[in-house]
Amino acid sequence: MQDSREKIIRYYKGTEGEQTAVKLVDFAAQALKNQKYKLSGFLTPFEQNMAETIANSLGNLKVEFDGGFVGAERQRAAFCHEDFEGTPVFEISAIKAEWNGEFARLSHGDILGSIMSLGVDREFIGDIIATKNFARIVVDKKIDDYFIANLTKIGNTAVKTSADELENILPKEERVKEIKATVASLRVDSIAAAGFGMSRSKAATEISAEKVKLNWQTVKNSSQSIKAGDILSMRGRGRLEVAEIRGQTKKGRIGVLLKRFF
Repeated sequence: MQDSREKIIRYYKGTEGEQTAVKLVDFAAQALKNQKYKLSGFLTPFEQNMAETIANSLGNLKVEFDGGFVGAERQRAAFCHEDFEGTPVFEISAIKAEWNGEFARLSHGDILGSIMSLGVDREFIGDIIATKNFARIVVDKKIDDYFIANLTKIGNTAVKTSADELENILPKEERVKEIKATVASLRVDSIAAAGFGMSRSKAATEISAEKVKLNWQTVKNSSQSIKAGDILSMRGRGRLEVAEIRGQTKKGRIGVLLKRFF
């Protein structure tokens, strides 16, 4: 067990997932020891992949995920011992923050920023679904009452916060646009420029500002290579899937098929 733990931590050392890997390995170890299950906080898709890797590496474990509703991006992991015959309880609930949409336009970033200003760790917060007049926020059930008592403003806008039902959250409906393009190379700035409709220099600027993620990890270098199946996201512009790489044209450019999700 100790050797496997150290190998996993070494593998993620130096990445954005290093601290999460340590936590998840410890959670998995507790599930193995107790022969029951251990619940994580809310995880990004990249961290969910980490949880699956850890469960597969340590043996005698399986892992289940739940984000509170169908299509949730951020989900909690339950590491379950293979002899555990029960059903893990994910302890997820929803709260609703309402405001007057005639006088305020509040974005996902506004809402998340105000939540974080309350001193709440990100791992306690799942997806945030914002509309014109309200937002539904998926949370760890333990902090329901804290949110209802303390989330009274988002930015300078007064909000009314109350308990809600997860059943009120509809599955996400995303619009998808297929983009056929040719690029000079499979560098991340080239693909981002083609997919998000901007110049390559603008894409490089967004990357330098750490607004671009590749497979849910912040891109540090514009020259990083892209392959089929990769997911690119840019803050405020949505998400791209590299659906196909179609080979070179007669002029030496590379054909790609991208799917942009809004």
